[in-house]
Amino acid sequence: MSGQLSLDGREIRELGPVAIAARVGLVLQDPSAQLVMERVEDDVAFGLENRAWAPAAMRDRVPDVLAGVGLGGLERRRSRRLSGGQQQRLALAGALAPRPGLLILDEPTANLDPVGTAALMSALTELHRSRTTTIVLIEHRVDQAWPLADMILALDADGRQLDAGSPAEVAARSGARMAAAGTWLPTALERELTGSNPWRASVAGPAGTGGSAGSDGTGRTGTSTRGAEVVRATEVRFAFELGRPVIRDISLSAVEGERIALVGANGSGKSTLGRLLVGLLRPDRGTVALEGTDPARLGAADLARRAGYVFQDPERQFLAERVADEVTLGLTPAEVARVPELMSRLAMPLDRFGERSPYRLSGGEQRRLSLACILIRRPRVLVLDEPTFGQDRNGYASLLEILREHLEEGACLIAATHDERFVRDVAERVIELDDGWVFSDGPVNQWAPAVSGAPAPAAPAVPVERPRS
Repeated sequence: MSGQLSLDGREIRELGPVAIAARVGLVLQDPSAQLVMERVEDDVAFGLENRAWAPAAMRDRVPDVLAGVGLGGLERRRSRRLSGGQQQRLALAGALAPRPGLLILDEPTANLDPVGTAALMSALTELHRSRTTTIVLIEHRVDQAWPLADMILALDADGRQLDAGSPAEVAARSGARMAAAGTWLPTALERELTGSNPWRASVAGPAGTGGSAGSDGTGRTGTSTRGAEVVRATEVRFAFELGRPVIRDISLSAVEGERIALVGANGSGKSTLGRLLVGLLRPDRGTVALEGTDPARLGAADLARRAGYVFQDPERQFLAERVADEVTLGLTPAEVARVPELMSRLAMPLDRFGERSPYRLSGGEQRRLSLACILIRRPRVLVLDEPTFGQDRNGYASLLEILREHLEEGACLIAATHDERFVRDVAERVIELDDGWVFSDGPVNQWAPAVSGAPAPAAPAVPVERPRS
């Protein structure tokens, strides 16, 4: 609309798509939006073919770059059958393959497991050292990203520049302003500015109160109240493709008020298990019971009030053309009356966002809208797939407060996540999956997250089954 943007010294509006694509590699916030071919290796080769690479050079480059992002051996796998984290790795491989001079990464670690995040940051560090590629990294996981940066550009919620400069300069000049604007800062800097761990403080309640009812004093969300069993899986097995099971003979149960985190490497089966528990998929073998009933046999309205599922890709669940219509779709009058307050608390007031298209929102705004559509119904079982994706610090604090209230009403939370901060702040029980098996199941204080750079645990010879009642 105004101003000037140049690429390699030339005004961007003078360059056509071909010239821009030859210089720039881009990984979108939603990686599935840029996958175009049916097979993994073909998707990486697609960009090289369009740049007229020689076939022999492509045959060398494609497996090399796939191995570099952790997708070695999956060359013939269907792109749409990959997990969200694996799709993110594939999008990154496609961007890296042509060796671009400018690489723009929009939340590239949002769906990656800890080992994948460490590997990506290591690769970016090596790329940075080579001085062959300029990297523009948009990232909320600032503990890993901050040390990589030569320059920090900080924006406020309205897109205005707060500051720009070296990490040390920006921290000294604008650290407090950035924190007030909801910007994530490195943990050490947060503690220096506030004297405490900011996200725990945001949900722990007023000083001296010990937090909300049922709080353990650490600021974790929810209560320790226990009630009836709300969901049970018994010997569940599921596969998208014959001979490639995604879920292998899993048995588990969850009760009212319980807070469960599903963790594990990309492709371990977390999202698939979540969908099975709420009836969006039917098991090939075994059974799932939601309040004693097979969820796949429940009517849509009945199921929506018993269980809610928030997709890893929020666009998959949008149906309306306006935010106001999306969040009120199918609600009772009493539920509609609660919408304005909930949307305001999620930093999406209807007077500002109501007329917008859900598909024109940012990734973080789409995530909050998808959460609002589920939370407003107050389901007994809440299954969230990467609930903190794209959230700034203020959005994260608002989410935890709303979840706390929902859990205090007796709901059960099951969250598939790679966000270790969210696990520590919210969960009391951690179920770790590996290659479709339950690898471990226990309290959060006994959970040890994957060590950066360490290999994923080997699958057990037999499934570890620790059903709880």
